[in-house]
Amino acid sequence: MSTSSIPHRLQALRAAMDKRGYDACVVPTADPHLSEYLPEHWQGRQWLSGFEGSAGTLVVTRDFAGLWTDSRYWEQADGDLAGTGITTMRAGAAEVPGPAQWLGQVLQRGARVTVDGQVLAVQAHRQWQEALTPQGIALDCSVDILDDIWADRPGLPGEPVYEHLPPHACRSRLENLAALREAMQENGAQWHWLSSLDDIAWIFNLRGSDVPHNPVFLAYALIGRDTATLFVAPGKIGQALAEVLAAEGVRVEEYGQALAALSCLPEGEVLLVDPARVTVGTLAAAAFVDKVEALNPSQRLKARKNDCEADNVRRAMEEDGAALCEFFAWFEAAQGKERITEITIDERISAARAARSGFVTTSFGTIAAYNANGAMPHYHATDDAHAVIEGDGLLLIDSGGQYLGGTTDITRVVPVGRPSSEQIRDYTVVLKGMIALSEAVFPRGVQASLLDTLARTPIWQAGAEYGHGTGHGVGYFLNVHEGPQSISYRAHQTPETVMDIGMITSNEPGLYRPGKWGIRIENLVLAVPAMQTEFGEFLRFETLTLCPIDTRCIEAGLLTSGERAWLNGYHDMVRRRLSPLLRGDALAWLQARTQAI
Repeated sequence: MSTSSIPHRLQALRAAMDKRGYDACVVPTADPHLSEYLPEHWQGRQWLSGFEGSAGTLVVTRDFAGLWTDSRYWEQADGDLAGTGITTMRAGAAEVPGPAQWLGQVLQRGARVTVDGQVLAVQAHRQWQEALTPQGIALDCSVDILDDIWADRPGLPGEPVYEHLPPHACRSRLENLAALREAMQENGAQWHWLSSLDDIAWIFNLRGSDVPHNPVFLAYALIGRDTATLFVAPGKIGQALAEVLAAEGVRVEEYGQALAALSCLPEGEVLLVDPARVTVGTLAAAAFVDKVEALNPSQRLKARKNDCEADNVRRAMEEDGAALCEFFAWFEAAQGKERITEITIDERISAARAARSGFVTTSFGTIAAYNANGAMPHYHATDDAHAVIEGDGLLLIDSGGQYLGGTTDITRVVPVGRPSSEQIRDYTVVLKGMIALSEAVFPRGVQASLLDTLARTPIWQAGAEYGHGTGHGVGYFLNVHEGPQSISYRAHQTPETVMDIGMITSNEPGLYRPGKWGIRIENLVLAVPAMQTEFGEFLRFETLTLCPIDTRCIEAGLLTSGERAWLNGYHDMVRRRLSPLLRGDALAWLQARTQAI
């Protein structure tokens, strides 16, 4: 996107604000389903600002425009926003108030703020009200002001919905609905409303491609004690699939009728909603129904993978690991012989995955970041701005795939030319943190966030820190980021965020030196039983990801004998499981890169 268009769009927005009598406009990164990755129709924040990161809130007043985003994107935001008239607001920095608090400080009493309630979570709406109402500032959620100025706004996606079938689907729709209704009963609810797309896809064993990288589709769902209604745009569910759903008690209605159905719920009955996963605009349709608030029960149900799902994920990891071996064998052979850029890395690694059994699509946009670009944790190369892989340094590659039998997410850092002693030291420190978490043994039911210090301790001991979490939940042929568990000391703790058997979580400590390099080493791990003692049940992590960790960047003297043993054991497992899937150069590369140290 050309930055020259941004000031004109901001000017048009301010004119629309003046016409409607607003003193400020808030544009979050969200859609009515509160998705992480958005269909183009709801990418208003990016359209208005030019900032291409996946998280951020744009605030525009009559004389100021600021983009609040977290530390993963600070450097990227500075670059994307240069020349636009928009200021990077470093969310999370001690001196930077949140956008609601900032507006409460700068606006006068009687001011009016607009935000589209259809894309604002109930939970977030309450936080905005708490910040603005005491200051005498009104928050209007009734208007989508982008419709006033976005003339060529994209329409809604219309890709077909398809069924996720056995042997990859390991639970039936009826089983999922029965578990959901049991949780509804425990919460005293006769009805349950769902807006979150991954929950809906999981419950109904359906998948789609309406959202980039995530096999989900635009829909709402209303679950009753003995009814289930799926609201989807006409034409997305074919007649044959509709008949299959109807035979199992699932009605299909039009997407546009969802809020009308919500408004017709019987008086005196109770609706279960998740305030973090339904918008205030959506819930306004159920204004006269009693409500009980809780985490969507499907969040925890789908987080705990069963044995069948875990087995399928293991097989998907083998396919993914084989693809990565093919890629890295090419990459090492091509250095100095071919022109390789960060774009080339993305193309080649995606092509290698596409050739593997069960592959459907990528699980997120590949991050191929060389040297200084690696210091931006969510950097993304573009045709207009990318690095050539040449000289000396470190290449960080964070990538993943969606397979019918699971979702993958892996980060590896490899040397190009001769890395410096400082880079090697940083790499080794990050590896020590990743190994520490890999070897963790912990009581069942411990808060996931408490495990964070295991990975961070070696990095803290080196006088360093990183701004992102160490681990996020991962879906089963679903979103690469899911909850409720999060390995981050910054995460909010609830009874639902404990680590439990069957949860798949990333293990990805990092270290980033702005303007120099970035290092992150990531595997996915599965929580499994470890032991039962008189003190209770203990869990450990099974490492799922299968790909060598480059030993050329390790300062061996910094590793303990136990850490060396873990790495050698991991490489032995990788070699044994991937060798049958490889031949020729890829097999030779695997054997060379898994030699014991």
